[in-house]
Amino acid sequence: MLNLDWKTLIVDYEFYLRIERGLAENTVKNYSSDILALAQFISSNKILELPKDCSRETLQQFIHQQSKTVTASSQARRISSIKSFFNFMIFENLRTNSPADLIEGPKLGRKLPVTLNLGEIEKILGGIDLSLPNGQRNRAIIETLYGSGLRVSELVNLTLSDIFFKEEIIKVTGKGDKQRLVPLGSYSKKCIQIYKNEIRVLKKIKKEDNDILFLNRNGRKMTRAMIFTIVRETALKVGIKKKISPHTYRHSFATHLLENGADLKSIQILMGHESITTTEIYTHLDNRHLKSVMEKFHPRNK
Repeated sequence: MLNLDWKTLIVDYEFYLRIERGLAENTVKNYSSDILALAQFISSNKILELPKDCSRETLQQFIHQQSKTVTASSQARRISSIKSFFNFMIFENLRTNSPADLIEGPKLGRKLPVTLNLGEIEKILGGIDLSLPNGQRNRAIIETLYGSGLRVSELVNLTLSDIFFKEEIIKVTGKGDKQRLVPLGSYSKKCIQIYKNEIRVLKKIKKEDNDILFLNRNGRKMTRAMIFTIVRETALKVGIKKKISPHTYRHSFATHLLENGADLKSIQILMGHESITTTEIYTHLDNRHLKSVMEKFHPRNK
């Protein structure tokens, strides 16, 4: 067995996550940084263990130290990264077992996401000043986040080529470069067309961003941080104090579909969730909706 060091194996591990697992770049970076933190802990504590002979005791020491400085959710992800790393080593025949097999993460309560009701969303959209240079663009951004349930990374990478106005469909490239087709709502369609035909055409667009739909004032692709700022500022402007992000519109999209009778499987496909257990969180959001379902469909309530 080769005595591969931590640095070399972390590079190989990143390649494995991208190619074999098909994970998104942000996930790859997070998993990689977790293993790097483990390697730095081993080095700073003068523990003479390479990846091939790293012990469960060392992992437990690392996790115990981390528990003092990171949140439970970060600790859970870090443990998941470690388990994945040693499973990768087994996959590559660099180990025959995993020292992380018997290590358990912290118990996490299920945190329900913040959502907006329809009145709040309409209030936010109504508060956008369409006479300002970026007004039409910002309205189109929020309509698209809410109307099609996109992730912020999917929104900033959306291209003109991805939008089929006649068919009213958006081709979305999600996590791990997986593609899905999502309906383009009538409000989103109208706002995107106004922005595209009346505002975007006036911009001097950088060549490499020529097909990108939403652009900043310099004709470049917008960043995730810019979308976060737009979402927060438009809500604060109309007095909505909820702690919201672009994902809030995605959560609201799914919740409102469920409340209006959509089935979980359809919502899962629209959201691009790999597992339906991820989608099931939306059944916990509105007890009034569940109560009305019971009243309508349970035989003892007839």
